[in-house]
Amino acid sequence: MLISSTETIEGGKVLYSIGTIKAASAWHAQGSVPHQSDWREGVMADLIRKAEDLFADAIIEVNYQVDGIACLDEGFGVKRQRILATAVAVKLSSQA
Repeated sequence: MLISSTETIEGGKVLYSIGTIKAASAWHAQGSVPHQSDWREGVMADLIRKAEDLFADAIIEVNYQVDGIACLDEGFGVKRQRILATAVAVKLSSQA
């Protein structure tokens, strides 16, 4: 699977966009890093799996951001957050 954080893909030409895909890390305490040391690899593996399910050739415009904060027990728990990755699954032209 070819992957790019920009709108273009090296060695290929985007034929059309299939759609936006999303994946997220596990929830973790607000203000800290995810517990898993390999969270980025796990999120990327989920993006790739979702793109493959759509028969995409590549993933472009990969972007990471902090996803909404959730409170447990209406303010009595720990505020939590997760890292959300979004990207666009695309089909490439056979003529690169």
